[in-house]
Amino acid sequence: GARTVPIHLFSSTSLPDPNGPLYYKGWYHLFYQWNPDGAVWGNITWGHAVSRDLVHWLHLPPAMVPDHWYDINGVWSGSATQLPDGRIVMLYTGSTEDAVQVQLLAEPADPSDPLLRRWAKSESNPVLVPPPGIGLTDFRDPTTAWLNPTDRAWRITIGSKNQEHAGLALVYRTEDFLHYDLLPALLHVVQGTGMWECVDFYPVSADLAADVGLDTSTAPGPGVKHVLKASLDDDRHDYYGIGTYDAGTDRWTPDDAAIDVGIGLRYDYGKFYASKSFYDPVGRRRVLWGWIGESDSERADLLKGWASLQSIPRTVLLDTKTGSNLLQWPVVEVENLRMRGKRFDGLDMPPGSVVPLDVGRATQLDVEAVFQVQAGAPAAGSAAAGAEAPYNCSASAGSAGRGLLGPFGLLVLADDGLSEQTAVYFYLVRGADGKLSTHFCQDAFRSSKANDLVKAVYGSSVPVLDGEDLSVRILVDHSIVESFAQGGRTCITSRVYPTKAIYDSARVFLFNNATNLNVTAKSIKIWELNSAYIRPYPYSD
Repeated sequence: GARTVPIHLFSSTSLPDPNGPLYYKGWYHLFYQWNPDGAVWGNITWGHAVSRDLVHWLHLPPAMVPDHWYDINGVWSGSATQLPDGRIVMLYTGSTEDAVQVQLLAEPADPSDPLLRRWAKSESNPVLVPPPGIGLTDFRDPTTAWLNPTDRAWRITIGSKNQEHAGLALVYRTEDFLHYDLLPALLHVVQGTGMWECVDFYPVSADLAADVGLDTSTAPGPGVKHVLKASLDDDRHDYYGIGTYDAGTDRWTPDDAAIDVGIGLRYDYGKFYASKSFYDPVGRRRVLWGWIGESDSERADLLKGWASLQSIPRTVLLDTKTGSNLLQWPVVEVENLRMRGKRFDGLDMPPGSVVPLDVGRATQLDVEAVFQVQAGAPAAGSAAAGAEAPYNCSASAGSAGRGLLGPFGLLVLADDGLSEQTAVYFYLVRGADGKLSTHFCQDAFRSSKANDLVKAVYGSSVPVLDGEDLSVRILVDHSIVESFAQGGRTCITSRVYPTKAIYDSARVFLFNNATNLNVTAKSIKIWELNSAYIRPYPYSD
């Protein structure tokens, strides 16, 4: 068959943070960190792509290039704010000729152009320089602005760190986006978390009935929580907290200090960093992108001529059932890529079994799977009668490590002989109190015969409420596997590079490697996905 084209938007740089996403005059816009000169980091400009549906993207020429003293060392990350009168302001970080990080303002040169092809940098740049006590290279990535209801002026926050290596978010007040006042209070600070990059700050609805996102300027109050997210430069992961924003003091307080920003929950437990969200007024939803880096070598990236991708865009909601985590889910438009599908119901998965699923070519898939489990009786006097040791996906032997109640799930991007396979699995552990805890993991140990790769098991625990079956959605796209457990409570993205399980040779299997657990695949739905046909914008001239 014809070779398929990936469904992810990719870039030719080693650091394509998503920047300034917005919706304008019928088009979704995404900008990203891009090196036009090659597949490694440097000469950072803003790439630009547009879409009608968040899935089919058209590349435009670069939106901004490093061409002034204040951004000659790079047009770095930034965010768009749409003002009530329709005006768009873009705040971004520049690295100056002296490599100082400063904040810069740009606006569309022609607001009547729906494609926003040309941008004008402000005569007033830089509009912000590092304040006293903040390192000259620790001041970057301004957020989308929000209106503070107490004084009807705008606020932005910018990530940094202090001399004690605490991560923090500064807050600035502005009325015109040219003049700014640094407010005395920090939005938030967490000891030991280091530099906060790509801070994001936005409201989510805590209303049980609301299945919608909230505009960034939605005022705090009953039924509204605020999410604070930071990308930790120390470990290159995106952490978030859920809490309360006090508009009077411009401070944010986490609901649970034990899972504060940087020490608790992550958006994604795999390759996912420097993420950015925006409010989509058409879909009334909060949409999130992350940067999916490579886990191969720089040499391999240079050979293939590109590196890194944007994640499939995800909607973000507060999980009103638990109240303590977000739900992330691929935007509904992804389902328009579904082609022929197959359904399997009630498949038995006894301990030790591997069950092939005949779905044809399995390199671009959308999988929805629901499992029911029945634990066997613990053998008298065995360790099973008591509590089991705690489980950690990353420290485990992956899908090959057999336990009483796990692992079980699916093998994707596998070849017939299972010499290559990427496992997406659940692993249950019975605690001393007799209660089960559930872990969700993705294992790339056997994903490829290639040896210049970082192969890891990613994952975390996932909340499972009484009466819920175990469910997972998996998007497979050649070298990317994005998985969403329990409706998106825990998400994992892996980069895998199969050498055999490619094109027509890729397969899907169910597996149960637990020793004392009967699993039934209650329902498995698998669709082949069409290409997104990402291509340059078709200019008529």
